[in-house]
Amino acid sequence: MNVRNCSRCGRLYQYVGGKPLCYACKEEDEKDFQKVKEYLYEHPNAPMALVSEETGISISAIRQFLREERLIISENSPIGIECEGCGVSIKTGRYCKECAARLSTELGQSIGRPITREKDTPSQTSIQKTKMHYLNRNKLHGNNR
Repeated sequence: MNVRNCSRCGRLYQYVGGKPLCYACKEEDEKDFQKVKEYLYEHPNAPMALVSEETGISISAIRQFLREERLIISENSPIGIECEGCGVSIKTGRYCKECAARLSTELGQSIGRPITREKDTPSQTSIQKTKMHYLNRNKLHGNNR
């Protein structure tokens, strides 16, 4: 059993993965996220400061939602967050595409093989084997209608 102190409130809780927060603080984060999300549905191009002011959610919490890729700044918006690698403005996540590719390559080299972000496409036969299907009733019973 892995017991930790919540990094926000200090309560003891059983850690199961993810952010080091207790259940109550995670629930509070989710409520804050839903507030921001609902506000942005109604006001899609609102600046971060206005979203914070209207929802009561801190700018740092909104930035965290962007870092976690739970929110994305619209393409036509002049605002952004900074890439943690090079500082260029990005719309979501922690790294720009170039820094993410570089980090992936470096990691692949350190373990001795390339890492690709794209998933390999399975062959058509393996797709057919994994798909759920049913037999044609006419063929099953030998009827040729």
